[in-house]
Amino acid sequence: MPDSENIVYYNGALRPEREVGISIRDRGFIYGDAVFDATRTFNGQTFKLREHVARLYNSLRYLRIDPGIDPAELERRSLEVVNHNYPLLPPNQDLWVMQRISRGVESSEPDGEMCPTVLIETHAIPFARRAALYRDGIKVATPSVPRIPPRFLSPRAKTHNYLNLIMGELEVQDTDPDAWAVLLDEAGNLTEGRGSNIFLVKDGVIATPQGRFVLEGITRSVALDLAAGLNLPVAEKDLDLFDAYTADEAFLTSTSLCICPIAAVNGATVGDGQVPGPVTRQLMAAFSDLAGMDYVSQYLAHLPGEG
Repeated sequence: MPDSENIVYYNGALRPEREVGISIRDRGFIYGDAVFDATRTFNGQTFKLREHVARLYNSLRYLRIDPGIDPAELERRSLEVVNHNYPLLPPNQDLWVMQRISRGVESSEPDGEMCPTVLIETHAIPFARRAALYRDGIKVATPSVPRIPPRFLSPRAKTHNYLNLIMGELEVQDTDPDAWAVLLDEAGNLTEGRGSNIFLVKDGVIATPQGRFVLEGITRSVALDLAAGLNLPVAEKDLDLFDAYTADEAFLTSTSLCICPIAAVNGATVGDGQVPGPVTRQLMAAFSDLAGMDYVSQYLAHLPGEG
């Protein structure tokens, strides 16, 4: 195995990334019939890998896919890929770590057996592209595209079918390429973005949409736990645009962003415009302590003229 190039885990073996291709008849490619999960590293160490793998297996059960590999083995293989690929990164970089499992390659034979496709891969987090978000805050916009209701397809499974979220994102970016989309449900309540959960802070209370209406992000759970540890009140409840426009602070959570302040929603400045606000700043600092490094400084070092 060459030490100078990235590797992946693919269907039972570690291989150079350049040698691996997905079949044109793979159901993940054809139908989006697949699940995935993603963690990240901090200084090369995976964060909450076990929790991400547990969520992956819940998604697999929801889609009725037998991966043919147990969670402990998937964790072990993930660490093997990370331990090989992380040293290949430039300084002050870290990895996204992705596990992807599809139902397999569709057979042309009537009784053809399908075996799942199992892939573990890593790639660099785009720090430079996102660094300004920690200086200026994120601009959030809500598109006309509504979030698919849970009665049709549960958002709690992390599947390869992200078209609903992507269509909303495309609409938002037609108006502002730098904005991040957060979709509303049919009742006008905030749900989530592509890979991100939203939080609002009002009168010291930290609120986020109820878990059954969104993908319950691992970082979302971390933020709720950190808030409890700081004796900050939290609530999971319906939140609409009135709540967003009158919030004192707001932030997004995601695996790669961790906790990142929101500056505006649909062009309306959040609170007094301070980015981040005092509650968000507390949570960001607590997250850095938990991660074992100052993740905000890592991002900001990638600004032009910094680092």
